[in-house]
Amino acid sequence: MSWNVLIVDDHEVARIGLSWLLDNPSFHVAGSVATAAEALQCLADKPIDLVVLDLRLSDGSGLKLLEEICNSRPEIAVVVLSAYENPTYIARAAALGAADYLLKSIPSQTLLRTLQRILKGNATDADSLLFLIQKTMQETVDVRMLPSDFPLTAREAQVLRHVALGLSNKEIAKSLCISIETVKEHVQHVLRKINAADRTDAAVRAIKSGIMA
Repeated sequence: MSWNVLIVDDHEVARIGLSWLLDNPSFHVAGSVATAAEALQCLADKPIDLVVLDLRLSDGSGLKLLEEICNSRPEIAVVVLSAYENPTYIARAAALGAADYLLKSIPSQTLLRTLQRILKGNATDADSLLFLIQKTMQETVDVRMLPSDFPLTAREAQVLRHVALGLSNKEIAKSLCISIETVKEHVQHVLRKINAADRTDAAVRAIKSGIMA
């Protein structure tokens, strides 16, 4: 059995290299495209099991395409393959439903093993970037360890962690499986309780407080 893979990357050399790497009995490259529009057309025309997606596309954000695929075709696994080891990118990808977040610098055999594991339905490796960020996002915050000027509930502190990672209200709602309205209420409470001017101020102060540890 071979899995049908769609490669989405605006760099031709990257697409060619990945296509060459996936030229084996386990995978079939059903499409290799440079834009989000081409990716959506390919998904409409062909049976796809896995999308390997770069974050920066010539016609938009790979994260926006990730969200669209995960919402409309949840049966398709989407793996982000990026050059950027950015905690905000990783956190947003996790919240939006990525199966994993891999760096383009990883060894080729590690990439192949990871894609095979995902397609077999196995859990994300405990040492993967995505897993580690998800763990931070989902862990309950011990509010007793927070500074005295952070009089937050455990849930508010958890929401603040998401804010510090740069997630939008919609992404926080997806990550924590709560409504956007509930997220908005928590954010308002956090800003008021820590006397933050706005989300950016709250994020900076959250990082300094050690809440991300």
